[in-house]
Amino acid sequence: MAGFDDILSSLPMDQLAAQLGVDEATAAQATSLALPALLGGMQANAADPQGAASLQQALGQHDDDLFGERIDLGRVDTRDGEKISSHIFGSNQEQVVHALGGAGGGLGGDLMKRLLPMLAPIVLSYLAKQMQGRAGGSGGGATLPTSGGQREAGAPGSLQDMLGQVLGGAAGGAAAQTGRQQSRESGTGSG
Repeated sequence: MAGFDDILSSLPMDQLAAQLGVDEATAAQATSLALPALLGGMQANAADPQGAASLQQALGQHDDDLFGERIDLGRVDTRDGEKISSHIFGSNQEQVVHALGGAGGGLGGDLMKRLLPMLAPIVLSYLAKQMQGRAGGSGGGATLPTSGGQREAGAPGSLQDMLGQVLGGAAGGAAAQTGRQQSRESGTGSG
């Protein structure tokens, strides 16, 4: 699955660079680090039943047409993105921002702090579309969470598998690992 590449190629790098106040190459490099971290953090959250339920709910709220062939950054709600990022990384958000900012030749934490809230709603919109596609194309009856029960689409395993497949195309495996590790340390497994 080319999920990571799908997201990356749909981003208008010229607009993103302008909003971040950097050149397109820097915006592309930062995005290539930030996307795997977001996806990895979501994957870590999906490993926990409560985290998976929360992520499933967030996907339902981002079932919109934000993610398309070419994304309109003017439609991205960065305040919502800040909430999403905060939820994904928990109390370790600053550490993730710092780690990502130091990676890739010292892009800087401030750049990552502005970039993550721009990307988070786009990633959720993309994942919501992928979950819809899985639910509709699984052969049997509908698998979306409906009044009867939640089959595949609501199961943490399928969400985790999908995130793993999307991450499989990520060039920044270390960034994804950082996102997963920081999310795990933020308390998703404390009981």
